[in-house]
Amino acid sequence: MKITVVGTGYVGLVSGTCFAETGNNVVCVDIDEAKVNDMKEGKIPIYEPGLEALFERNIEQGRLTFTTSLKEGVEHGDIIFLALPTPPGEDGSADLSYILKVAEDISNIATTYKVIVDKSTVPVGTSEKVEAVLAKNLDVSLFDVVSNPEFLREGVAVQDFMKPDRVVVGVSSAKAEKFMRKLYEPFVRQGNPIIFMDERSAEMTKYAANSFLATKISFMNEIANLCELTNANVDKVRKGIGTDTRIGKRFLFPGVGYGGSCFPKDVKALYKTSQDHKYDFKILDAVMNVNADQKLIIANRIISHFGQDLSDKKIAIWGLSFKPSTDDIREAPALYTIDLLLKANAKISVYDPEAMENVRKIYGNKLHYAKDQYDALKDSNALAIMTEWNVFRTPDFKTIKSNMKSPLIYDGRNLFENSEMEEMGFVYSSIGRPKSSVRD
Repeated sequence: MKITVVGTGYVGLVSGTCFAETGNNVVCVDIDEAKVNDMKEGKIPIYEPGLEALFERNIEQGRLTFTTSLKEGVEHGDIIFLALPTPPGEDGSADLSYILKVAEDISNIATTYKVIVDKSTVPVGTSEKVEAVLAKNLDVSLFDVVSNPEFLREGVAVQDFMKPDRVVVGVSSAKAEKFMRKLYEPFVRQGNPIIFMDERSAEMTKYAANSFLATKISFMNEIANLCELTNANVDKVRKGIGTDTRIGKRFLFPGVGYGGSCFPKDVKALYKTSQDHKYDFKILDAVMNVNADQKLIIANRIISHFGQDLSDKKIAIWGLSFKPSTDDIREAPALYTIDLLLKANAKISVYDPEAMENVRKIYGNKLHYAKDQYDALKDSNALAIMTEWNVFRTPDFKTIKSNMKSPLIYDGRNLFENSEMEEMGFVYSSIGRPKSSVRD
């Protein structure tokens, strides 16, 4: 099939590459000329495990090409995916200006039937707005608008795309449904469903899914905080409730809150939708408030320990990305921690396997960027662990202790056991556990 993907951000590039991997002829369109030139030369602009090999193979075999010309993309594609930014406004609403502008441009170019697919995360009713813009200049017989939300997890996005749990398609046209079924059938050969529904329900499904998972995270963080006050152990509680099939094991790990490009933005957008319809979505309000507090829990503990003025203290931070296996730092808890510690005049040394350059663009020379995790620890008064990268899970504790001025660790991801850390002489603070725990 001939596919066009407009926008080569995270969703657009993963989608375009994976569609090409199943034999489709894909053209990706982006207005950033330098970025397009780099991609034409085989330089991938994002870090995502497993993507680079597919990216290079499909470029080499001619199934994946890049252009800055929307006209070229529209003329090529029978199905045109809009994978454009929908940044949140101050009130949490999603900015649809990029999507609607491209829709208008498409309406001035298309001369044959096109399936226009909203791949971006968009509020309920967006497909109708896109349809109205297209219809200003384009006969309604020449297009159908489809909502096809993505459910990609950064770090395993290629796996999620190639073998999805489900594919959700919002469509009201039998012709467009036929196109979408043919496109996605190679991805669900093991029997996972392609779920067809109306466009508004598809748009709501994306927000409902992410908001539910964000709620699960915030609930578990509240339980963890209460566990500390009651001398219970959140690790035991997590296992006790996670084996209940009604609850499930996933998204029950306490920590320093959720971040990234999806959960914060989508929860705010759904909350804004509820406000627009004069509905008081109390749970989402609580989720956002809990998460905002949780992001600061490690920084507040450090300040509580050392005092408000940290000008004579050096704090090491392991992990900057919002989750492991990505260089994405959007809404990362580590950034909130850094901001609060800098405000207290602390010296900060950081290390992350992939996200260092993205952080450098924000903070410049305000931080020390270590060459490895142990370099970050030199002469530090405390270590804060903010991202659960595998490389941090089994470190050399002797080297850790010898590099630090004091063996004080604030673990925002519960990587280690309290009792083992205490045996090795560390002062160890984790999330939701009693100060001294029994080994499993």
